[in-house]
Amino acid sequence: MTSDTAATRAATGSQSINLTLATLAFTISFWAWNLIGPLGVVYTDQLDLSASQKSILVAIPVLVGSLGRILTGALTDRFGGRLMFTVLLVVTIPFVLLVAAAGRLASYPLLLVAGFLLGVAGTTFAVGIPFVNAWYDKSRRGFATGVFGAGMGGTALSAFFTPRFVSWFGYVATHVVIAVALAATAAVCWMFMRDSPRWVPSHDSVVPKLAAAAKLPITWQLGFLYAATFGGFVAFSTYLPTYLKDVYDFDLQAAGTRTAGFAIAAVLARPLGGILSDRFGPRIITVISCGGAVVLAAWMITTPPVEIPAGIDFVLMAICMGLGSGSVFSWVAQAAPAERVGSVTGIVGAAGGVGGFFPPLIMGATYDAATHSYTTGLVLLAVFAAGAMVFTIFGIRGRPAD
Repeated sequence: MTSDTAATRAATGSQSINLTLATLAFTISFWAWNLIGPLGVVYTDQLDLSASQKSILVAIPVLVGSLGRILTGALTDRFGGRLMFTVLLVVTIPFVLLVAAAGRLASYPLLLVAGFLLGVAGTTFAVGIPFVNAWYDKSRRGFATGVFGAGMGGTALSAFFTPRFVSWFGYVATHVVIAVALAATAAVCWMFMRDSPRWVPSHDSVVPKLAAAAKLPITWQLGFLYAATFGGFVAFSTYLPTYLKDVYDFDLQAAGTRTAGFAIAAVLARPLGGILSDRFGPRIITVISCGGAVVLAAWMITTPPVEIPAGIDFVLMAICMGLGSGSVFSWVAQAAPAERVGSVTGIVGAAGGVGGFFPPLIMGATYDAATHSYTTGLVLLAVFAAGAMVFTIFGIRGRPAD
């Protein structure tokens, strides 16, 4: 009995350590991934960008980081999370420094190239889901993926600290600090992170693995829902500084502080979404998430005054996005075949990121500068969320994860 208890405690300790390290790696990489968004106002003023140019610049890393998850998810099935986390953190370093150089040179084309390459930082999400899944039993995977998903709080850190770092240390030095943080995190992951004893490397070719995952209906069903939930979070967290500047005339640091608050609310809600999904089933939590987003987007159209009414609206929207992000990936963890989790995660994660790519473009294209209004974009957001809610109720047959 004593030896069994000791073994159980050791296993639990290993689970906690590796979940913590995975969440740390995800947090730092997401900070790097979101480096351009919090400084979008600076780039706009410095380069005299139009609304469309600004939205493209902010959205480019989102697109690349999203589509890249398809490959990194499949590679994680083969090489494991420890190696993949370490490699991706190290590879991101030169791209962070390239962003610094592009900004210093005030070159919009070079910033687009740097943002494109920086997208690699966003692919770590597809590494962490199969990594933590392998460490936890099926009944606890909603909790595990929810806690790991809280690493998207890296966007909150970026929104809050990046503008302040620029003010305190300077533009280039800020990017050097992030590069050092990436290097330190990579070293910690390599030294202390371990793949689960239950993880078995898959030696199948990547393309057939992805093709097999793509044939599963649940892959595309949950991909659509993740585009609505996590995609909404990404879109808001990257474009919110610009939105707050245009609609409420906040300066860079004030907008960054409020964006950080939005991201923190979503981060705290994500593990809650996973935990509630373990208890009540992910379908009902996803319905609540999408339904809430419809109501809150409609409220946003009325441009509620600052601080309290508008703040409540944005925080509740963040909570809805966080709950939905947690519930959808709890669904993935429960419904995807064990040998396909990495590949399914890659595709679903890519769908979520793509869902975050288009809203900033639409917001920029539909912005009415004369009235400082984003009404059209917000209406489209509400319609999309309503469609996701209806699909959650009627579009996914069976009860594999409920």
